[in-house]
Amino acid sequence: MRVRKLLVDLCCAVICTFVAAPAFAQTDFAKANHEYAQGHFKEAIDAYETLARSGQWSTNLFYDLGNAYFRTGDFGRAILNYERALALERHHPEAAANLQIARDEARALEMQQSWPERYPQFASVNQYSAAAAVAFWVGAFCTVVLIFTRRRSARLIALSILSFSVCALAILATYEIDQGSKGRALAIITGDNVQARLATADTANSVLALPPGSEIKILNTRGDWVYAALPNNLRGWIPAKSTELVRLAE
Repeated sequence: MRVRKLLVDLCCAVICTFVAAPAFAQTDFAKANHEYAQGHFKEAIDAYETLARSGQWSTNLFYDLGNAYFRTGDFGRAILNYERALALERHHPEAAANLQIARDEARALEMQQSWPERYPQFASVNQYSAAAAVAFWVGAFCTVVLIFTRRRSARLIALSILSFSVCALAILATYEIDQGSKGRALAIITGDNVQARLATADTANSVLALPPGSEIKILNTRGDWVYAALPNNLRGWIPAKSTELVRLAE
């Protein structure tokens, strides 16, 4: 009986922990919003950042954090967090509008997308992945039916070809979104007076001056430096401490 009671108590404690965690997060988020409403922007930033570090990511969290940084004049981190909000929810009009305002204020530079990257932007990676999976299984089903039936249906053949074509296009779109200039390696310049250089040294020749909030695509890392694709089709070395990836590691 004691063992059973101990197991019941343990299960109750675990359940309470999982139920209470989101409640605590909501309370902390409300407190951060209260600090922001009171004009205590630095305190709000600390509270929002604590939630972000604990993995409590949401579109609204990054949007509000971007607003708080914007109010303190830190346009680099404001842009970073607006980008993170849009990475979670592509169609967020307020984040998109504020991102453009912050870019204009900071005169931040943007990465130019190649033409294959522009067309898939109306959907997300998850949506393309789901479409690829559905199309593949439809094509596979049609193929199996064609193999085991004596009569060859032109409609089934056409549907099979169409399904596998949609699957291939969806996979290609997923790759372009994930690996393109604004994909997984996209980072934002958060430091001031950042110079991209020809080599990993502060004395090396400058390639491009990067205002806070400018976009780069990290290609490689060497010690305290990152090698990146830059706006205007340039490449150079940048101090790693001056950049932050848009997409956070899961």
